[in-house]
Amino acid sequence: MIAPPPTEGPLTLEELQLAARNKGMPLEALRYDTTPVGMHYLLVHFDIPAIDPEAWRLCVAGSVQHSLELSLDDIKRRPRLTLPVTFECAGNGRAQLQPRPISQPWLVEAVGTAEWTGTPLSGLLEDAGLDARAVELVFTGADHGVEKGYEHDYARSLTIAEAMRPEVLLAYEMNGRPLEPQHGYPLRLLVPGWYGMAHVKWLVQIDAVTEPFTGYQQDVAYWYKRDANDRGEPVQRIRPRALMIPPGFPDFLTRARTVERGAVELRGRAWSGLAPIARVEVGIDGAWRDATLDAPLGRFAWRSWTCAWDATAGSHVLQARASDEAGNVQPLDPPWNVQGMGNNLVQSVAVTVR
Repeated sequence: MIAPPPTEGPLTLEELQLAARNKGMPLEALRYDTTPVGMHYLLVHFDIPAIDPEAWRLCVAGSVQHSLELSLDDIKRRPRLTLPVTFECAGNGRAQLQPRPISQPWLVEAVGTAEWTGTPLSGLLEDAGLDARAVELVFTGADHGVEKGYEHDYARSLTIAEAMRPEVLLAYEMNGRPLEPQHGYPLRLLVPGWYGMAHVKWLVQIDAVTEPFTGYQQDVAYWYKRDANDRGEPVQRIRPRALMIPPGFPDFLTRARTVERGAVELRGRAWSGLAPIARVEVGIDGAWRDATLDAPLGRFAWRSWTCAWDATAGSHVLQARASDEAGNVQPLDPPWNVQGMGNNLVQSVAVTVR
């Protein structure tokens, strides 16, 4: 099956079906340092697998000195680490592109931050003993389906160096409790700083391989391509983004905001997988000012910001723009690509002040 071409038309029935299965985080949930599990964004490619935790095993094989087969209890007995990590879908912002690539039609809500608990992957790999010829690790989940005519188990790979980072975890808890079925129970991969496709859910297999992995989710999906013939660049680290909690109250259908005149505290969060957040600017009708940044929650978690606004009567457009310490800045024009990946266009919120 050939991917449908981008469109400037209305949402298709297929996109609406995807939007009904997957969900974004309500922007008012930006008020929480840690996103409640039921409000965290969710993208499931195929079906949520039914897994018997007693029968489930994680297998480590391939180019290793010692193959491993571990139960969930085996993994929980290993060294334990908890990290706050912000997840964002690589397709976040896709529905704002014109023409629009046909896929999950995210606006800007495909994000969430949780406290993830698990065991460092590096220790498990040391126990298995990686062969010197190994170049990548392939992580395979229990979810199975068809995409663009290719039937496969969901699988992604990491280089050995990336997989050995001390913060890469095999996670079995989210916000202090076992993973929910939709979030990868009983075990998922956690790759802080990377877009959501890297955090393989329902993990069942880790294989050390001597050649780069060319599975569909690695070699076809998740690439920045200018056109269908462009090989492009792989989608990896999260680009910087700031989001504002929409102030005031909304209209049910349009979500247009109404705000009372006078002093208003604008609040939100900012994050980047490329480098720590260095600055957030808030735009009021195109005039930019610096927001105040709170202390970071962690290297790979979002950072809260505030900005005072003296709201005057009338119609206004509010914006938020993040910059990180590596000099990456959110764009004012959307970065278009064939798959609709990594669109970190600056957020705009229209408000009426009365």
